Amino acid sequence: MNLITNLFQSSVGKKYIMAITGGCLLLFVLGHLAGNLQIFLGREIINRYAHFLQSNPELIWPVRMGMLVILALHIWAGITLSLENKAARPVAYAQYQPFGSTFASQTMLLSGLMVFAFLGYHLLHYTAKVQFINLTHQDFAAFTEKLPGPASVERPDIFKMMVVGFRKPIVSAFYVLGLALLGLHLSHGASSLFHSLGWRTDAYRPCLDRAARVLALLLFLGYCAIPAAILCGYGKEVLCP
Repeated sequence: MNLITNLFQSSVGKKYIMAITGGCLLLFVLGHLAGNLQIFLGREIINRYAHFLQSNPELIWPVRMGMLVILALHIWAGITLSLENKAARPVAYAQYQPFGSTFASQTMLLSGLMVFAFLGYHLLHYTAKVQFINLTHQDFAAFTEKLPGPASVERPDIFKMMVVGFRKPIVSAFYVLGLALLGLHLSHGASSLFHSLGWRTDAYRPCLDRAARVLALLLFLGYCAIPAAILCGYGKEVLCP
């Protein structure tokens, strides 16, 4: 009990929580990208993948609930540590610029909160399928396709949903902005989590910092490839009646 209490009350404990939850969220972002990139393997592949996930609620819902708890802990630790650091500074926040800090490190809380807001939009857009959010005047929940076979079984047409959704330039632009903020956040966070866990030394710091920036860039490019390809005409055949 004392260990758990210290974990949530001490600054060191909160940094551990921040690092561990951040690592879990990073793994989820990587896995989510791998799933989304299946759109380039064709309509059948990504729809089959999505159908598998949605047909196994005993698998997907524990993951969703777990990620929600992890996200809440990450946000709580980030806000709490930021407030504690601000209170401990001997000079005003606007005048404080620690040596060696970067724009990404100085804006971690702000970029994190903005990414959280972007995540909320993304969930409303493609998970909850709230119609007025997609700006297309179409009901994404109605996008289905029949499975092969004699039975009239249908599955969600995720391929068509993504194509229709990203065909709106303003929506794609908003996603690029959100992904840029995510990349900014990860360009520092992916390296600093090793520091919080005590795994980053001065000898390895430059390599870890560069690796974090490269990883953030690759994630940004990987996610942005989807709306970019769709805006360039990929998948437009599904728009034909």
